[in-house]
Amino acid sequence: MTTTYAALLRGINVGGNRKVPMAALRTLLEGLGHDGVRTYLQSGQAVFSAGHGDEDSLARELTGAIEKQFGFAVDVIVRDHAYLEAVAAACPFPAADLEAKQLHVTYFSAPVDADRFAGIDQAAFLPEEFRLGDRALYLYAPDGLGRSKLAEQLSRPRTNKGLIATTRNWNTVVKLVEMTRS
Repeated sequence: MTTTYAALLRGINVGGNRKVPMAALRTLLEGLGHDGVRTYLQSGQAVFSAGHGDEDSLARELTGAIEKQFGFAVDVIVRDHAYLEAVAAACPFPAADLEAKQLHVTYFSAPVDADRFAGIDQAAFLPEEFRLGDRALYLYAPDGLGRSKLAEQLSRPRTNKGLIATTRNWNTVVKLVEMTRS
C-alpha cells in the first residue's frame, strides 16, 4: 500500500547558495523509488507516494540524498495527507476570513509543549497571536510574516532547540492538503 506525503524542505532557494532546482528535486525523489512526484513553488515543497518507510525515515532518506547530490545539508520534514488535513482543519484562527499572508503554520519535527514558549509574553505582541497544535504552531500576523515581531521571537534558536521547524503561509498549507489527497 502506498501513502502520499509532502516533503517540506527548510531554507532553500531563498537567497544564498542553497539552491535546489525543483526539477532536480523531482528527479531525486523518483530515483529514490517514489511515484507521483510533484513540486509546488520554488521554496521547497514536494509531494510523492511511497510504499515503504514512515515520515521520519523518509525525511532522513531525502536529507541524505540531497546532501549527497547538492553538497549541503537541508532539514526536511515529511508529513502524510491525513496529518496535513488535520492541521488545516484544526486551525484556531478564522482562515476563511484572513488573507493568506496573515496566517502561517510552522511545522515541527516532533511534538512541542507550551513550556517551550512560556517565556514569550503573547500580550506584548497583540494583535499578533500564536496557538500550538499537533507538531505545529499557528501564527496570526496581520501585517505579514516579514514584519512580525512575534515570528522573530518564535524562531529564536533557544525556542526551537532540538527541532526542525519550517513555516508555510496558509495558501501553501491548503495547497499541500489538496496535492496529497489521493
